[in-house]
Amino acid sequence: MPKMKTKKAAAKRFRVTGTGRVRRSKAGGNHGMQEKSRKRLRRLRQNDMVDKSMQKRARRLLPYG
Repeated sequence: MPKMKTKKAAAKRFRVTGTGRVRRSKAGGNHGMQEKSRKRLRRLRQNDMVDKSMQKRARRLLPYG
């Protein structure tokens, strides 16, 4: 049986935590920064978790998930 290939797009977006949950970065922090408040940009820097209903799909894309 050949090895399962990693879906590279998913590998760049998701990481699996030690407890098995899927971590992702928040959207909206790439451009148009001057219009966004400093508080909002600080919040965007923190990681977020993938919703429980989408976790199974996200983990299916990662061979180590």
